[in-house]
Amino acid sequence: RMACWILNEKLSVLLLLVWLGLNLYLFIDTFYWYEDEDAYTYTRIMLGSTLAWARASATCLNFNCMLILLPVSRNLISFLRGANICCGGALRRQLDKNIIFHKMVAYGISVNATIHIVAHLINIERYHNSQSEEAGELQKKLSGLGKSPNESYLNPIRTYEMNTTGEVLTTIAGVTGVVITVALVLIMTSSTELIRRSCYEVFWYTHHLFVVFYIGLIIHGMGQLIRGQTSQSLLFHNVTYCKDHYLEWEKVTQCPLPQFSGKKPVAWKWVLSPVVLYICERIVRFWRFQQEVVITKVVTHSSGVLELHMKKHGFKMEAGQYIFLQCSSVSSLEWHPFTLTSAPEEDFFSVHIRVVGDWTAALFKAFGAEEKAFQELWMLPRLAVDGPYGSATTDVFHYRVSVCIAAGIGVTPFASILKSIWYKCCNPNAVLALQKVYFYWICRDPSAFEWFADLLFLLETKMAEKGKNDFLSYHIFLTGWDESQATHIALHYDDKMDVITGLRQKTFYGRPNWDNEFKQLAEKHPSNSIGVFFCGPKTLSKILQKMCSSYSSVDPRGAQFHYNEESF
Repeated sequence: RMACWILNEKLSVLLLLVWLGLNLYLFIDTFYWYEDEDAYTYTRIMLGSTLAWARASATCLNFNCMLILLPVSRNLISFLRGANICCGGALRRQLDKNIIFHKMVAYGISVNATIHIVAHLINIERYHNSQSEEAGELQKKLSGLGKSPNESYLNPIRTYEMNTTGEVLTTIAGVTGVVITVALVLIMTSSTELIRRSCYEVFWYTHHLFVVFYIGLIIHGMGQLIRGQTSQSLLFHNVTYCKDHYLEWEKVTQCPLPQFSGKKPVAWKWVLSPVVLYICERIVRFWRFQQEVVITKVVTHSSGVLELHMKKHGFKMEAGQYIFLQCSSVSSLEWHPFTLTSAPEEDFFSVHIRVVGDWTAALFKAFGAEEKAFQELWMLPRLAVDGPYGSATTDVFHYRVSVCIAAGIGVTPFASILKSIWYKCCNPNAVLALQKVYFYWICRDPSAFEWFADLLFLLETKMAEKGKNDFLSYHIFLTGWDESQATHIALHYDDKMDVITGLRQKTFYGRPNWDNEFKQLAEKHPSNSIGVFFCGPKTLSKILQKMCSSYSSVDPRGAQFHYNEESF
């Protein structure tokens, strides 16, 4: 089982190990440099090893701040995903995990920021204690430097009576440090799943504090709170000898007073390239925002789903892709992701939107869907579209056998794929590598079948006409019903058409036995790479990922399941 898991997740494991390895290397290398460098000998006498802890964590913090913008550069990811020459299936699956990598790097930033903050709090206290009567003679000597015009200071806390908190908060390093910390805490706490699901707007707005965070990060080093001996001073001041003979300073030629300065800020060097790249990303998004979107059709479904048909000049999509929508009459800043439910062969693109939060509720109201009093198309609120962007489900056509699994509204990306299959079956010139599709839909509410049943019925009819009944096998599972519905189902159980969907294929009641399903798939398709595509809740995603690992065979004569999940 472990071998199968490694087979499926080898790139993810490799990426994790490389990331951890680079972090570890940068931390250890910087740590020992500050522990051994002569320029910081006197600083170490005051601060001890917390100097190295603070600087090593700062280097790792810069490294991770360089990385964190890359996985959320949607156009870059989409470009790489579409570059088939340099981007194989395994790498595309890795690109689909961009948000997971983004979160991983965010944890790295949090850990290193915590180490950096704690180390500097200790450093400030040690600077303060170096001015006390209990401090060592050399510490007192070093703390006293900087009072004469020809001297430069090492200790930023100038007297023991000084209020250290107040003094630090008046420095560039102190002010920006507080700003960065507050921004980071707000970003991290509002990124929890509970807040994202219940108050998406809070998550969206606080996440844009990253602008404040990066500005603070770049300015932070300009404070030069930590100082070391200048290279010019090291040429004349023999640290090895003079640190033990500090009473001879200025009295012997090899021990002139040491001169100190802060290190030039380096954070901007780390983050310049990704920030420029991200600015280009935002420019592209703004350009798309300016393009006109024409709404051609609005449909409301009784299951609380709003269907929008749109057109946009130059818009080209693939099955399974998604877009970001913005409605200025609801919010001029917020953009929300929606999977496209139309096929590339259609002359419009569409989305199905369910009310799950404040923004979608406001959108429903803006389109008059609540009262079912739709306005004339020219009177509808303006929509802006960013995209389309690639997702895991676009790879369905790259496998000979694909398994599509949806839970609830997670069926939307597969609507686009099934429509595209239908169009390709109608086109005698179309060449499909895909030979077999298994479609599973697990749904709690029977009314949710309404908007999707027509598509399945058309597909079922077309497959029968073309003699391709075996091309698509679909299994619909209903997990919620009341007593009256159960009675109605029982009375019509022997009907030719299903009482819920009106399809020939009967609806199953309850949840699938995934062990049985995957076992049968592995037996039916030996020596095949099977693409498993899922859109739905994380709990089910973990089960399916486990199934893919369990039933994949290391032996090439067996089936290999490749797991792909939809994530925004």
